[in-house]
Amino acid sequence: MPQCAVPKFHVDDYVVEVLMRDLVRHDRNPSAFVVYLWLWRQTHGRDRERAGASLQAIASETGLSKSSVQTALRRLRARGLIASTRSGPTTPAFFEVKTPWREPAPSA
Repeated sequence: MPQCAVPKFHVDDYVVEVLMRDLVRHDRNPSAFVVYLWLWRQTHGRDRERAGASLQAIASETGLSKSSVQTALRRLRARGLIASTRSGPTTPAFFEVKTPWREPAPSA
């Protein structure tokens, strides 16, 4: 019986070792970590700068409620971990996943 190839993607160690604990324990918002990881897969995991998705699509794919996704996205935006744009009020947003730990510190 042939085995199915399971697609793999790489996540920075920082995401699991620091960010997960920070979002889940400190912010008490595990859904923010789940949404960040899902968005990471849609962008960095597929070598894309941005990915478009509706709230309903993210909710369906992650198993979260739509309101949990909204709260998670607000938290991620506030922390500078994602940026989002949309062309109209009823169109799905395009998300860019930020990696501030990779960026060099500003010089004095």
